[in-house]
Amino acid sequence: MNGPALPLTDDVVLIGGGHSHALVLRMWGMRPLPGARLTLINPGPSAAYSGMLPGHVAGHYPREALDIDLVRLARFAGARLILGAAEGIDLAAREVHVAGRPPVGFDLCSVNVGVTSEMPMLPGFAEHGVPAKPLGPFAARWERFLAAGGPARVVVIGAGIAGVELALAMAHALRDRDGGVTLVDSARALAATAPRGRQRLLEELERAGVDLIEQTDVAEVTANGLRLADGAVLGADFVTGAAGARAPAWLKGTGLTTEAGYLTVDAALRTSDPAIFAAGDCANFAPDPRPKAGVFAVREAPVLFHNLRAALTGGRARRYKPQQDYLKLVSLGRKSALADRSGLALAGPAMWRWKDHIDRTFMRRFQDLAPMAPPPLPRDHTLGMAEALGEKPMCGGCGAKVGRETLRAALGAPALRRDDITPLPGDDAALMTTGGVQQVMTSDHLRALVDDPVTMTRIAAHHALGDIWAMAALPQAATATLILPRQSEALQARLLREIMTTARQVMGEAGAEIVGGHTSIGDELTIGFTLTGLCPHPPVTLAGARPGDVLVLTKPVGSGTVMAAEMQLKARGAWVAEALRQMDVSQKAASAILGGARAMTDVTGFGLAGHLLNICEMSGCGAALDLSAVPLMEGALALAAEGVRSTLYPQNRAQAPYLPGLAAPDDAARVDLMFDPQTAGGLLAAVAPEDAGAVLAALVDAGYPAARIGSLVDGPVAIRLA
Repeated sequence: MNGPALPLTDDVVLIGGGHSHALVLRMWGMRPLPGARLTLINPGPSAAYSGMLPGHVAGHYPREALDIDLVRLARFAGARLILGAAEGIDLAAREVHVAGRPPVGFDLCSVNVGVTSEMPMLPGFAEHGVPAKPLGPFAARWERFLAAGGPARVVVIGAGIAGVELALAMAHALRDRDGGVTLVDSARALAATAPRGRQRLLEELERAGVDLIEQTDVAEVTANGLRLADGAVLGADFVTGAAGARAPAWLKGTGLTTEAGYLTVDAALRTSDPAIFAAGDCANFAPDPRPKAGVFAVREAPVLFHNLRAALTGGRARRYKPQQDYLKLVSLGRKSALADRSGLALAGPAMWRWKDHIDRTFMRRFQDLAPMAPPPLPRDHTLGMAEALGEKPMCGGCGAKVGRETLRAALGAPALRRDDITPLPGDDAALMTTGGVQQVMTSDHLRALVDDPVTMTRIAAHHALGDIWAMAALPQAATATLILPRQSEALQARLLREIMTTARQVMGEAGAEIVGGHTSIGDELTIGFTLTGLCPHPPVTLAGARPGDVLVLTKPVGSGTVMAAEMQLKARGAWVAEALRQMDVSQKAASAILGGARAMTDVTGFGLAGHLLNICEMSGCGAALDLSAVPLMEGALALAAEGVRSTLYPQNRAQAPYLPGLAAPDDAARVDLMFDPQTAGGLLAAVAPEDAGAVLAALVDAGYPAARIGSLVDGPVAIRLA
């Protein structure tokens, strides 16, 4: 027996992936705290770094250079990542409310959600303007605007440092296009900037051809530009706002003390509730209020990290002491910058190189992350232990299952002694007859491949439901089987509530009811379901396909490779987020559309090739696979080309003797993905050729990325390339 793992006792929840929290995650990964379960909540898989935004707008940096990959960072820190937008905090219940999911409980919480420049009081801005913050959505809108071509009339509202920097960057990017950039402010431009720096920036605006309109209010933003208070009309194809920064509106509703909407914090960065901290632009530092600038968020991070740990361990909190003056490095559009501090202003290419070095050095903190090394083997161990452990950690999901041939050898051919069970060797679910009604039954479970229990529950439920849907049956009843990691009773209650609330929702949407279950304690989270389904018509099995039938696939493949790469810190966060989204797509409607298929299965642990081979064996024919037609998950091909493989891949690949056409491929990476184990994969169906067109059209109309990937052919049981 294994010795007990240290239990989890406290939930630490970070709301927002801003600069402070990104640095806290990095420090946490280098120095984890036993007993603490760390969770990050953020709307997307990445957070944009503000320091490099002007350089990106000007065209000096690609879009991906701005992104702090929160998926990789959370993996490095050992943190759960919840992709969702926080909507509120319940102080009494100690819960964070996140859109579209059960509340997230906490013992300690920190808020670092930044600000927005939406200008809600300016008529028409919400409909026609693009706020400069949050940075990620702004950068995406700017990229689309540049790619569209055509006229390029731009208006920037707000002539502070941020607005001037943005206007200069846009002017540089649009220097070869008709139009121009106009900068508008209701007050004096750069009013808070020291005289020498202000003068130099005004000269740069003139040099870049930026029109400056000061001390003039904007009355309205329209689809064609904006109308000023003095009656003047400015035509514009892109209007952005870099003024009027404000905290997210939901902070006011938390019951925490705020100042102008910002969370008030003390010298230890604590809010009015000692269990909740805040940092960055969303916080107002009551002992010495400072401007909204990223430099303060960066400097707050070590203090926040220390004080979170101190609150959990009974240690002494540290005081944050902000600097009274700080270096402002302002991009001037071209590869030149202004350095402004203590009234001294220096500008030129050397300042740009300095700024570029600082920015790149900061980003490397989040790029140079190495997976945690496995613990060393004991001095004395069996000869086969190193080989059994392998060179990398075992993948979750279907990558943690045994291979096709190993499973077949263990199960063998069942000798049935009951006449109410129909033998379907190798099929997706067992077929029984009860009171004249045909019923199918299946059981499946998954090791957690992602630490967010809600996402993992949804994936595990869809994965188990796939066996019912693959037989065109209707889900009926389910029991849940859970292995929970060791943790305090309070954390167990939170985890169970998240899992079971989600499971009931997914099963209910599928038409099934959860009628019971079982829990136990183990080393890691495992979620499984046993399901029954009713067959209103004869079930679709692996047998029944004929030569000439068209092969239809309802989901892309590649989840095993993407999630294996995520564990190794090699996958982009956007790829992981998209893979999780695909795994969470219900196959309920697809099953109904494919109810008339001649044979069908769901693509899971054996990979596309293995499950297609099952259809061939049971139907007594071969298959011609159109490799180029098989849809792939985003990033999967690139990762496969780098040699990333899921744990189960070698056993799946060992089926090559049955797949002579795939043994020596010209496109090795793409072929390897045919053996990639899938979690909650799509349905693979053999459809009569006369029905294929209508079936594919119906699947696409229902929102599935369905594809015709080949056909069944006469000949021996084998798969060849079409």
